Amino acid sequence: MQTFKDTGLPEEILKAIGELGYETPTPIQSKTIPEILNHGNDLIALAQTGTGKTGAFGLPVIPQVVTEEKRVQALILCPTRELCLQITKDLQKYAKYYKDLFVTPVYGGTEIRTQMRALKKGSHIVVGTPGRMNDLINRKAIELGDVRWLILDEADEMLNMGFKDDLESIMAQTPEWRQTLLFSATMPAAIAKMSKKYMSDPVELSVGAKNAGASNVEHQFYMVQAHDRYKALKRIVDVTPDVYGIIFCRTRQETKDIADKLMADGYNADAIHGDLSQAQRDMVMHRFRKKHLQLLVATDVAARGIDVNDLTHVINYNLPDDIEVYIHRSGRTGRAGKKGIAVTIIHSREMHRIKAIEKIAKKTFERKMVPKADEICEKQLFSFLDRVSVTELEETSPVNALLPAAYDKLANMEREQLIKQFVAAEFNRFMEYYKDAPDLNIYKEDRGRGGRDRRDGGRGRDNADFSRLFINVGKVDKITSGDIIGLINSKLKGVTVKVGKIELLRNFSFVEVDKAYEQDVITKLSKAKMKGKSVNLEVASPKPSSSSRRRPQSGRKKRY
Repeated sequence: MQTFKDTGLPEEILKAIGELGYETPTPIQSKTIPEILNHGNDLIALAQTGTGKTGAFGLPVIPQVVTEEKRVQALILCPTRELCLQITKDLQKYAKYYKDLFVTPVYGGTEIRTQMRALKKGSHIVVGTPGRMNDLINRKAIELGDVRWLILDEADEMLNMGFKDDLESIMAQTPEWRQTLLFSATMPAAIAKMSKKYMSDPVELSVGAKNAGASNVEHQFYMVQAHDRYKALKRIVDVTPDVYGIIFCRTRQETKDIADKLMADGYNADAIHGDLSQAQRDMVMHRFRKKHLQLLVATDVAARGIDVNDLTHVINYNLPDDIEVYIHRSGRTGRAGKKGIAVTIIHSREMHRIKAIEKIAKKTFERKMVPKADEICEKQLFSFLDRVSVTELEETSPVNALLPAAYDKLANMEREQLIKQFVAAEFNRFMEYYKDAPDLNIYKEDRGRGGRDRRDGGRGRDNADFSRLFINVGKVDKITSGDIIGLINSKLKGVTVKVGKIELLRNFSFVEVDKAYEQDVITKLSKAKMKGKSVNLEVASPKPSSSSRRRPQSGRKKRY
C-alpha cells in the first residue's frame, strides 16, 4: 500500500498531514502528487467530489512555493465562497510548518477593501471565486504576472454557473509559461474545449470512468404522480429517522416552498438560495454542519462548495436537466469512504431519463416503493425507542430533582399500561396523520394507461366480478383515486379487495370493487371521513353506455 512518503512529499508536509491523521493518499492524490512535484506539464484530473482533490493539488504545490518572494505564485479558482474558504482552511493546515507562507481567500458577498488590504500585505497563494477575482484585477489590486500554478477546481461547475468569460479574462492575466491544473468531476464538451484552447498537451489522470458516479453511492428512485412529490418526500424522510441530507430543487422559488412546507410540518429543515444574504447563508450552513438541521433544501448553484463528509442522503426532488449535474449531486453523499444513498422522485414519463443516467454514469437504479403508513410508523417507533434506550441521565442532571414527583404521578400504572401511554403520547399525532394515507406508488398498469392514477395496488381487474359503488365525494373535495384506495385498504385491513376503475367526477365518484366484498366496503367506509367529509356509499348500476342519456346517479338500486 502506497504511503504519502512514497509520493515524494517533503518532511514538513508529511509531519503536518500526519498530525491531521492522514496516512495513505486517495487514488487521485496518488496519481497527481508525483506528477505535480516532478513535472511541469499541464494536468487534467478527473475525480468525484469528496475524493481529496484539495490535497491532490495543495500538497505538492505548497513545498514548491518560494516564500522569500512576496508575490502571488499560485492562483486557485473555485465556484463558490464556501469552497473558497474550505480550500483555504485545508491549505493552511497543510502549510503548518511553512511559517512564512501566506494563503489569502477572496470572494464576493463581503467587503472588497478588506481583501485588498490582505493582498497588499503579500500573499503566496490566492484562492478566489471568478467574479471577485475579476473585480480585484480591474481595481489593479492583484498582480498575476508571476503565477506559476493556475488551478481550476470544480472547473465543470464554474462553466455551468456561467463563469466562462470571467475565467478567460483571468487566464489572460497569467503568464503563458504557467502550469495549468484543471480538476473536474466530469468531462463535458466545454471542459474539453477549454483544455484545447488554454492548456499545452495536458496529461489526463482520472479515478474511475469519465462522468461516472461515485462507487459507494446507492441509487434509488420512487415513481409517483407529479402532484404527490411532496407527500412522497415526507414519507421517504419519515421512514429514515436518522436522515441527514440535501434536497435538491430546480428553482429558487421551489426551494423556498419545499423548505417552508417541511418546517411547517415540524421537520428540522431550512433552505439556501440566492435571495439569502451572506450572513443568513452562513447561519444556515453553520446549523447544518452542526447537525442542528437534518435537511438542507438547495438549488444546484446555492449548494456549490458545501463540504460535508457524512451526508446519508441526497434527494432529487426533481431530476436535473443535465446528467453531469445528477452525478455532481449524488457525489455529495458517500464521501470519505462512507456509504451514501441518492434518491430521486420521478413521475411516470421520466423513466427514460433514469435509463439515460444509468447508461452514462454506469450505475443501476433500484426502484423503491413509497413506504406505507404501517412501515413508517414502525420505523419511527423503533427509532424513538432506540433513542430512549441509549439516553444517559447524569447524576448532576436537573431532571433527577423531578423524578420523585414523576414516580408518584405514575405509581398506579402497570408496566404495560405505562408503556402504552408513553408510546401513545409520543405517536398519537403522527399515527393520526397517516391513518388513512393512500398508496402513492404508480404501477406498471398505470403507466400503460398514460400515467393515469388508478392506484389499485397492482391488483387490477383480473377475473373478479365487480360491483360499481357510488361515493359522495369528488374532485371538489380534493379527493384523488389514491385517497379512495387508501381508505379501502385502511378500513379492510388483512383483506385483499380487488379494485377496478375509479371515476372521479365533480361532486361524487364511482369505484368498482370485488362484488364479494361489496357490503363490507359499504359498511366499513360509511363510518369513515375523507378530507373532513362523512363518506356515504351506495350500489350503483353498471356504467351506462355512451349512447345512454341517463344521469350517472339515477341508477341507484339500494342503500345501506
